[in-house]
Amino acid sequence: MNIIAFILGVTLIVMILGDSFETIVLPRRVTRRVRLARLFFRSAWRSWLAIARVAIPRKSRNTFLGFFGPLSVIILIVLWATGLIMGFALVHWAFTTILKGHEGVADFGSYVYLSGTTFFTLGLGDVVPNTSLGRFLVAFEAGLGLGFLALIISYLPLLNQSFARREIAVALLDSHAGSPPTAAEMLRRHIHQGKPEELSRHLQEWERWSAELLESLLSYPVLAFFRSHHDNQSWLGSLTAMLDACSFVLASTEGIRNDQAQFTFAMTRHTIVDLAQIFNCPPLSPTPDRLPHSKLEHICSLLSSTGLELSKIDILEQNLLGLRQMYEPYVYSLSKYLHITLPPWVSETGRKDNWQISPWRFTEGVQKGKYLEHDGDGHF
Repeated sequence: MNIIAFILGVTLIVMILGDSFETIVLPRRVTRRVRLARLFFRSAWRSWLAIARVAIPRKSRNTFLGFFGPLSVIILIVLWATGLIMGFALVHWAFTTILKGHEGVADFGSYVYLSGTTFFTLGLGDVVPNTSLGRFLVAFEAGLGLGFLALIISYLPLLNQSFARREIAVALLDSHAGSPPTAAEMLRRHIHQGKPEELSRHLQEWERWSAELLESLLSYPVLAFFRSHHDNQSWLGSLTAMLDACSFVLASTEGIRNDQAQFTFAMTRHTIVDLAQIFNCPPLSPTPDRLPHSKLEHICSLLSSTGLELSKIDILEQNLLGLRQMYEPYVYSLSKYLHITLPPWVSETGRKDNWQISPWRFTEGVQKGKYLEHDGDGHF
């Protein structure tokens, strides 16, 4: 018996089974830093990002990065399956299982072939064990392979469903907050004549979405690498816009209740901080400043026209700075790691939403120059 091969084989099998269980089945965050899946995603993402920066044109870079999430899942599954096959092959080799149908002394390649055909339950029968221990190992591996593949098949639809639920809220922000979503547009489109009731209702919905997003990314961190359909939309950009809007309401408004803004800010900030811990992204100060004094003046002028009563700009700026320091270092660190562009505080003048743009230029509305514009009073 080859003790070293046996120990290596059993260790490999146990490590892969434990890693796949923690990644797929266990619905909670695993704090242990040394994990096969975590090491794989971090090293693979760095390599993928390096290739994108060096070899991919800037206009196609986001599309290239979007392939990483789904492709990495497939590669990880292949690595798990390969590791299990090699582990059982080492155990067979350690016990020098006699193989029926193989002439002479079986080499390690023959045991790998036996393990592979057993794991995928092919049942070819050209090489089979001729001992009781060998038959037991084959039966055990066949059952394990069947269960493992069934678990993986059920895992993939869960990922797609979680991604679809996340993207629904991201897509809804297109008409609610612009493309990309900005705090100024979100507030302008939901506060009419100084009445924030509509804004409070939407903030309540986004509070729940933030909680659902945190739960899905804690269970399946790989979803963070699944990118949105439009380059100017992302789950991180949506969270940042919500935090910007909530912080502005908390820092600047007078004479209105801001309870819901507090709740949404707390939940969204909790989501951002936890995700920064998962991806080991320590807080970094944004460079350059996302909200210089000139932009803040522009936002105040924009929102004052809606009838919203604002604090004096010096008090507003001071209060806002304290709130921004609670979340901006985390979203900036995540954006650097995931290579996702953060949205500005105020959208560019004349920039149209995604729903207003079409690749077909010769429709009737476009020919006549009739673009729908949001008037800030709840109408298009």
